[in-house]
Amino acid sequence: MRVSVLQENLAKGLSIVGRAVASRSTLPVLNNILLETEHSQLKLSAMDMEIAINCWVGAMIEDEGQITVPARLLSDFVNSLPKDRIDMELQTRTQTLHLRCAHYEANIKGIDANEFPIIPTYQGDLDAPSVEVEPSRLRRMIDQVAFAASKDDSRPTFTGVFTHLQGDRLTMVATDGFRLAVRSTILEEPAAAVLGVIIPARALSELSRIINAVDLSDEDGVELIFTEARNQIMFHLPGVDLVSQLIEANFPDYKKIIPSSYNTRAVLDTAEFLNAMKVAYLFARDSAGSVKVSLEPGEPGKVILTATSAELGDNVSEIDALIEGDAMNATFNAKYMIDVLSVIETPQVAFEAVSATRPGVFRPVGGSPEDEYVHVIMPMSPR
Repeated sequence: MRVSVLQENLAKGLSIVGRAVASRSTLPVLNNILLETEHSQLKLSAMDMEIAINCWVGAMIEDEGQITVPARLLSDFVNSLPKDRIDMELQTRTQTLHLRCAHYEANIKGIDANEFPIIPTYQGDLDAPSVEVEPSRLRRMIDQVAFAASKDDSRPTFTGVFTHLQGDRLTMVATDGFRLAVRSTILEEPAAAVLGVIIPARALSELSRIINAVDLSDEDGVELIFTEARNQIMFHLPGVDLVSQLIEANFPDYKKIIPSSYNTRAVLDTAEFLNAMKVAYLFARDSAGSVKVSLEPGEPGKVILTATSAELGDNVSEIDALIEGDAMNATFNAKYMIDVLSVIETPQVAFEAVSATRPGVFRPVGGSPEDEYVHVIMPMSPR
């Protein structure tokens, strides 16, 4: 294999696939990145037991070939090089990759590419259910949902995002048992089948990162391809494929968790509410993040946030709001409130509640009718 590639292109490709490298694996080859010539491009691949990423980089190919090399060493070395052309040549007999760039040279010992597991690639004619979503819209959906998934591997169902396709609507749902995020959008082309799968939240977070890193035009779309076996999903976008295992489980009926009515509703400035909650959290960190939220109707109405630390002191913040319904006091986790307020894109947000012991509900005010978002947070016991 003899290949020439620009340093910035290779560095970008390595950053895209690098997050899929296995950190602790019994298979040494999974600590490596596969470099392979394919269709006059350099293909980079990495995988662990959950996700796999293929990325194609423009290159000048003199001789075809393939090799796997240690991911961390290759990435650190390439990132240290000047923005110049990198010439790479594989010594097949010793499985050593020679790299030269400007005044720098290195020999990196690798592992035979035949030991690297086969990663599915997009063929363009896969006979499997698929839909296409505009990249920025898909990224917003992921960012508004994935953070609500559980980090606790003992409950694998909750570590994923339930992704549901029906007609022209795509819905993503995540919960950790204390909060619930539901985001849906209208597709340009209806889905050919009704599907419901659980995608690891980590895979979707990586996809969001890739969408942000890759230069995409308004015409480019991200294709979601559900394999016939239904145990994998592939995300295809220009120059990159991400393949993820699915979580095989039954997702709970999330619709039963969302309150169908409210006794109190407050409409607030999103940025002001977020900032006040961040201030309250400074004092709430020592008390499991608990912040008392008081809704007081009036002209104007007020939302009062109270946080108390036995050692540090206390804080009270008042926010003007349009409030309808009864006065109410409830205690919520400030970190959960900050998480959702950080991803609501509308200038105003509605906060709805039935009682102090029932879930609080966030809804954007005045957003696109095509994009629906609701976020539910369970209250805490008052301290």
